[in-house]
Amino acid sequence: MTCLLVPRLLLICCLAAAPNLASAVEAVPGAEPAGDQLVQLMVVTLTPERIVLSDTIPGRVAASRRVEIRPQVGGILLERRVEEGMRVAAGDVLFRIDPAPLQADLATAEAGLARARAAEALARSGLERSDALLARNATSSEKNDAARNDLAQAQANRAEAQAILDRRRLDLEFATLRAPIAGHVAAGLADVGALATPGADRALAVVQDLDRVHVDLRLPASRLAAVRAAALEEPRGIEILIEGDRPHARPGRLQFSDVNVDPGTGTVSVRVEVENPGLALLPGMYVRARLPRGILPEALLVPEDAVLRDGTGAAQVVVLSEDGQAVRRRVTLGDAVGPRVVVTSGLKPGDVIAIRGQDRVAEGEPVPVAVRAADALSSSVDP
Repeated sequence: MTCLLVPRLLLICCLAAAPNLASAVEAVPGAEPAGDQLVQLMVVTLTPERIVLSDTIPGRVAASRRVEIRPQVGGILLERRVEEGMRVAAGDVLFRIDPAPLQADLATAEAGLARARAAEALARSGLERSDALLARNATSSEKNDAARNDLAQAQANRAEAQAILDRRRLDLEFATLRAPIAGHVAAGLADVGALATPGADRALAVVQDLDRVHVDLRLPASRLAAVRAAALEEPRGIEILIEGDRPHARPGRLQFSDVNVDPGTGTVSVRVEVENPGLALLPGMYVRARLPRGILPEALLVPEDAVLRDGTGAAQVVVLSEDGQAVRRRVTLGDAVGPRVVVTSGLKPGDVIAIRGQDRVAEGEPVPVAVRAADALSSSVDP
């Protein structure tokens, strides 16, 4: 009797567990019959985009204009009207040199001019008398020539005295040093009481125009022509990146490129001019410039994660047909643009490609697709 009860208990347990097993299978999302293996994919439809290809080049900031204030006359600095970091306008007084020695030299030059004018007047009177005597044959031609020569020498002396006087007046004006440009005064100002000497190694002050600055770059010479052409076509200008890849408030424009190539490095100097509100860019600062080097008016881009590789390393993208079949297609890749990459051949506008789950599509025969999601692609990243 006991032996007959055991099989009946096992059969009851199996029947009780069967409904639970069935519900567990139905709860698995996307489960399909074993004979019809479908692949779930997320897809996107390709549309052409205008893309600006660019290179990020490191560079240094320099003032658009930098002027060293150097004295043209010597003397003791009596006055300094600026401080380090101060903004000055063109024509503002920066320093005054002791004018007393220069005023004395000016007075000497004025006296010399007066003496030269008196000598000229005397020589002119002598020549007039000599001409009158020569007309009456009362003097010789030799004496008349000597009188004429005396007048010429007196005139030359008067002109020289006038030039010396003009120079002394200029020297007195040079005793007041003014800012030739508008800008900011750099550190390292000379102090009151210092001796100003023409031709000294150190300038009394440095004034820099920082409203606009230059970013000096070194670019491979082979890319110069492409950069010039792209800079003309791209209205947005050149993006300047400062610390932490933070973009500067104003775009730059290509201003200058050197005509000489460095034979050691094969690079050429390129200068970008940038507006500088708030003095965000300071001379000597390290920045990076994003230089456009080409424009693709109708580029096709795919996420880098959507690209597969075959056994030879060739790039492949999974493409969906209208009847819901997925197949790998070999493509040729171009430049990377943020998290995406340009496809130069192998795809066309309107193609539907897989961007998620494409690694489950094997090479060879087309694979039926279980889920064909709506287009989903993150917003494009501006190059």
